[in-house]
Amino acid sequence: MAGRRGAAIDVADAPEPKGRAGLHGGKHFRRPPLPRFLRALGPGLITGAADDDPSGVSTYSTTGAKYGYRFLWTAPLTLPLMIAVQLMCARIGLVSGQGLAGVLRDRYPRWVLWLACALLLVANVVNIGADLGAMAAVVEMLTGAPRRALVPLFAGLVLALLVFERYAVIARVFKWLTLVLLAYVVTAFLARPDWHAVLRATFLPDLHLDRSAAITLVAILGTTISPYLFFWQAAEEVEEEIELGRGTVEARRGATRKELRDMTGDVVVGMAISVLIFYFIVLTSAATLHRAGLTEIRTAEEAAAALRPLAGNAASLLFAIGIIGTGMLGVSVLAGSAALAIAEAARWPAGMSARLTDAKAFYGVMAASVVAGIAMIGLNVGAIQMLYWAAVVNGVLAPPLIVIVLVICNDRRVMGEHGNGWVLNALGVLAALVMGGAALALLPVF
Repeated sequence: MAGRRGAAIDVADAPEPKGRAGLHGGKHFRRPPLPRFLRALGPGLITGAADDDPSGVSTYSTTGAKYGYRFLWTAPLTLPLMIAVQLMCARIGLVSGQGLAGVLRDRYPRWVLWLACALLLVANVVNIGADLGAMAAVVEMLTGAPRRALVPLFAGLVLALLVFERYAVIARVFKWLTLVLLAYVVTAFLARPDWHAVLRATFLPDLHLDRSAAITLVAILGTTISPYLFFWQAAEEVEEEIELGRGTVEARRGATRKELRDMTGDVVVGMAISVLIFYFIVLTSAATLHRAGLTEIRTAEEAAAALRPLAGNAASLLFAIGIIGTGMLGVSVLAGSAALAIAEAARWPAGMSARLTDAKAFYGVMAASVVAGIAMIGLNVGAIQMLYWAAVVNGVLAPPLIVIVLVICNDRRVMGEHGNGWVLNALGVLAALVMGGAALALLPVF
């Protein structure tokens, strides 16, 4: 059958030597530098794209509309922290040959494993519901079709794609789905912002945070450095290895310098694109919505108005395309990362390229997380508000998971000679402290 999937993770295929030469047909074949670099982009670029999901778009739009340029400084702050955290996760997957849950299962106490999985599941279910609700809301905005009927339609479409299509095909499509968000970059210049104010807000942080601003900071951090991306990054490095025929942990364990170099470039590019889009969504919303006096975004139509300088009356359509594209990617990554983590923890056959018959429990967890997300939509919360609060939940749950990642990356039993250097450790600790401090600052608020 066309598009038939491969085997589950625990089904051993004939391994090939370490190194990604197999992607190019042999170690003596050399591509020109640029095509070779572009071909090396994969999990990092997809992870970066998934980070700008509807929850991210909504949080950044809401921030720019409410506070103007005030929070632009969070983009240069989060970029190195995000790169460091995702590099650590990618190195775990590449060096150990396992995802985060697999490493925790084999090396650490059970309570650590299931605590990490529980934090991930809570964050992902909330995010899935918010993203599905957002996709339904933008279609309702354009067509008038009832939102409650559209949510299960999108959910079914995402699950069908994940179950019946090969991972390699999904990865190629997902890599480019969020390009429509580059419209915010163009719109930012067309909106003619106050560039002096933009530069001042970018490099001179305003740290005077009241209740609302403190929640916004946690939401920005949570939607940018999100728990599901940690598990996804590591798992997708493993998936890349499986695509090369390395079906066992032993065949995948270890990494060459070239693999680590390619992975680093992939992650840096993916995270840089993600934060670039984050920065320009805030800037564009500040230069359009905030300047026009629209400081509280409650509907998709209001959020879409930020794109009017570029798209005019077609702004709603352009916004809808972005939300649907990033939502399809986001829900797929959210459901996939949850299922991969639980399956690894329970030693079930799993994999984004696994056949349904080989990995029923894995796909069952994936479907259950989507159904639980649908149930979240039953809460009496607007789509934009739900996306925003999903980001806050991510911001609160991320710090303990960053600590777990740091512990693994400094464990020589797992990482061997590829453990963290002082730069990754310093940035990882800073990420945990910044996000943990912001989350703790919310305690008096509630």
